[in-house]
Amino acid sequence: MADAPVPGGEERREPARLEVFALEGIPEIAPGDDLAAIVVAALRATPHALPARDDDVLVVTQKVVSKAEGAIADLTVIEPRPEAIAFAERWDRDPRQVELVLRHAKRVVRMANGLVITETKHGFVCANGGIDASNVGPDSGSIVTLLPDDPDASAGRIRAAVREATGVDVPVVISDSFGRPWRFGIMDVAIGVSGLLPLDDLRGSADHDGRVMKSTVRAVADELASAAELALGKRSARPAAIVRGAAFTRSEGTIRDVVMPESFDLFR
Repeated sequence: MADAPVPGGEERREPARLEVFALEGIPEIAPGDDLAAIVVAALRATPHALPARDDDVLVVTQKVVSKAEGAIADLTVIEPRPEAIAFAERWDRDPRQVELVLRHAKRVVRMANGLVITETKHGFVCANGGIDASNVGPDSGSIVTLLPDDPDASAGRIRAAVREATGVDVPVVISDSFGRPWRFGIMDVAIGVSGLLPLDDLRGSADHDGRVMKSTVRAVADELASAAELALGKRSARPAAIVRGAAFTRSEGTIRDVVMPESFDLFR
C-alpha cells in the first residue's frame, strides 16, 4: 500500500518546554453570541496571554462553537423512529437523541452496547455522531449540541478576530472529545483548524539515530487539542486555552487532511 499524501510546509524545531493555560472570563455561550469577540476579551483578561507569541496556538472547544453558531437541537420536538425507540429501551438511552444521531449520520458504522458509532458528513467516525447532551447550559436535558457545520471556517473566524485585535496571527484549533478503538477513555482531538497543518509528515527524514523514517506522521493538531484539555477539564467551564511553545507548521491547513480516505481504511 502506498503512503497517504500529507501536505508539507516549513518545519519548526522541536521544543524543549510547553506551557498551557486556560483563558479566563468566558461566560455561558448562547446562540448568536460573538464568540470571536468573547475569546479576544478573554485573551485580554488572562494574565500572560498577551502579547501573543509566534509559537502560540489557541484551542477552543466544540461545545461553545456549536452553541454560538446555533448548532443545537431541541429534543422535545424529535419524534424517534421504532428502531431508535427499541435501541434506547434496551440500553437505557434517550430515544430522541438516538433518532437525532441517525438523522445526522452519513453512515452508521455500528449500533451495539448502547453506542451508536457513525460517520459524520465531515468524515469523522465517532460515538453518537458528535451529538452531545453535556455542558449545554440551563436547558440541559432537552437541548443537545451538534457538530459545527464547517469547523475549519469556525476556526478561521476566531483566528481573524484575534489577528485583528492583537496584530499576531495565532493559529486556532477547534477540539472535541473522542473515544479511541481498543482503548478505554476519551481524549480531545482536533475537528477544525486554521493557520497550521494538522499533520507533521516526518517520512523521509532521519530519526535521532540517523535511520530514515518511512511511516511517521505526527497528528499535531490532535496533540495540541489533547494538551489543552488537560488545562481545561470537563467540569470547570473553561472552553479555551493557549498552548505555548509547541512545534507546528504554519500553513493554510484543513482538518480534511486528517480524515483517512476509504482506500487506506483497513477496518472498513
